[in-house]
Amino acid sequence: MSHDATLAHSLKPRHVTMISIGGIIGAGIFVGSSVAIHIAGPAVLATYFLCGLLVFVIMRMLGEMAIARPGLGSFTGYTSLGLGPWAGFTNAWLYAYFWVITVAVEAIAGANMLMPFVPLPMWALSALLIVAMTGVNLMSVKTYGEFEFWFASLKVVTIVGFIALGLGYVFGFGPGLIALQHQFMVHGGAMPSGVSAIFLAIPTVIFSMMGSEVATIAAVETEDPARNVVRAGRTVALRIMFFYIGSIAVIQAILPWDTVVSGKSPFVAALGLIHVPGAEAIIGAVIFTAIVSCLNSAIYVTSRMLYEMAQRGDAPEMFGIVSARKVPAAGIIASAVAGYGVVLSSVFSPGGLFAFLVQASGATILCVYLLIVFAQIALRRRLERAGETLSVKVWLFPLVSYAAAAGILAVLVMMLRSPEEFSEVALSTGVFVACVIAYQFRARLGSPVVPITA
Repeated sequence: MSHDATLAHSLKPRHVTMISIGGIIGAGIFVGSSVAIHIAGPAVLATYFLCGLLVFVIMRMLGEMAIARPGLGSFTGYTSLGLGPWAGFTNAWLYAYFWVITVAVEAIAGANMLMPFVPLPMWALSALLIVAMTGVNLMSVKTYGEFEFWFASLKVVTIVGFIALGLGYVFGFGPGLIALQHQFMVHGGAMPSGVSAIFLAIPTVIFSMMGSEVATIAAVETEDPARNVVRAGRTVALRIMFFYIGSIAVIQAILPWDTVVSGKSPFVAALGLIHVPGAEAIIGAVIFTAIVSCLNSAIYVTSRMLYEMAQRGDAPEMFGIVSARKVPAAGIIASAVAGYGVVLSSVFSPGGLFAFLVQASGATILCVYLLIVFAQIALRRRLERAGETLSVKVWLFPLVSYAAAAGILAVLVMMLRSPEEFSEVALSTGVFVACVIAYQFRARLGSPVVPITA
């Protein structure tokens, strides 16, 4: 193990681009979209647009801060710069916690998909998947980047092919536009559940779109981190518009929305209606790839969070040491072990500890986004008072920034009003408060801190 604390800078812009795409396109679009369609019907397209707009604004905020003050690491460094060390500490630990839970959830999902084919119990298959992705991360960051590049490429090719085939069916060899018009008219129209359903579907949709900020973490290991963050942010909205809105629109053009079964892939149902042979196997393979891709990224992200916190004195020093391959090996192994610990909790205490851990992570990512928004507002005001000219900025400041904050708070309020999601917000708030209290204890102990200043 080397005591050189410098990460490699071997990721290329194409890696960051595909990591960003991979973060957006997960199992949520292939399966989770059925839940959103079930809630709002055709009007769910407006939900996807609003959520995509929110993610785009947050990515623009990260680009603005990265260009204004390059070299501060991932978004947690900018949170610290904007709001103070407590916010950077809290944001980083919240994010790390969220991704540790993701390691477990994705490993369990992947194991469940393998169980019909491999005669091993879930906990054993989960261990194999985690070990495999840990090995990928330990090799080098370039190896991780290449894996994610090809994982994301498969998902992109699948969605592009699905959209092309669906459009061919709608406008060519299918029943035609008259049948399409009839389909919308006899199934309740564009808003079968009313305008309110557009907003009721937001909590479901927003979580499927989260992950684009992973590009800001990967960009740290490129030659030009700030520019690569901006590059990813500029195109994220177009990707969301095309991949999400395009595919969901095609699904609804093929299938009556009220025939979509919540929890089952509408992609499989649509391809089955077109009579594509082996549709379920094809989409199943892509979903498994999406799961493994997310597991791979979860280990990567958690280890980099631990590394960055160690650099600031917010985590044990060992997590800031890199191996001869220029990766934070201790952080990678710790992420995998912690994730597998959560997997084991699902075996021994599925309705107790495991349910608690998963629910407590449910709204933490919204807390992370909210701190990013407030940090951007605070830093932007500070820079403008100093008379600095920003080459990349959020438009119509501060209106757009406050609208983003209001949007996130509105999602949290809607979750609080839902009996199923109330506990997630309550427990996630508890985790947030625990992180703030932990920072106060750490500050009183006088632990060494690397200050981040403008």
